[in-house]
Amino acid sequence: MYINKAFIIGNLTRDPELKALPSGTKVVNFSVATNRVYKDKDGKRVENTDYHNIVVFARLGELCAQYLKKGSQAYVEGRMQTRSWDDAAGGKKYRTEIIADNVQFGSKGSGSAGSSAAGAKGDAPAEEAPGGDTIEYPKEEINPDDIPF
Repeated sequence: MYINKAFIIGNLTRDPELKALPSGTKVVNFSVATNRVYKDKDGKRVENTDYHNIVVFARLGELCAQYLKKGSQAYVEGRMQTRSWDDAAGGKKYRTEIIADNVQFGSKGSGSAGSSAAGAKGDAPAEEAPGGDTIEYPKEEINPDDIPF
């Protein structure tokens, strides 16, 4: 049996780019940064950051373009894929991407505007999450047709 599955949680490094294929299918590209902290053999704290290219198709991609911004946190679940092409100089180029099957939106970045914890009508206070963070509720009404499942 073979498994090709990727799960990452990180912050967007740039705003999503929405494009359309010749067939009309929407495709969104963005990048997510993840970090890893460990101690090296000398006991010094080392922090590494990895950058992951994400591709999302169809309605889920449109929702990502609409709601995600640079600095937003996202959980991405999908499969790894490597593409190759010849560049203008005749050299071979490669790009490894995660083709997303599922994207869940996390908290907004610390510098984003409109990060109020109150609900649309002011009647939904912020709830305290176990880690001490607050849960932010959307300000606008949620349209059931926008939910991708």
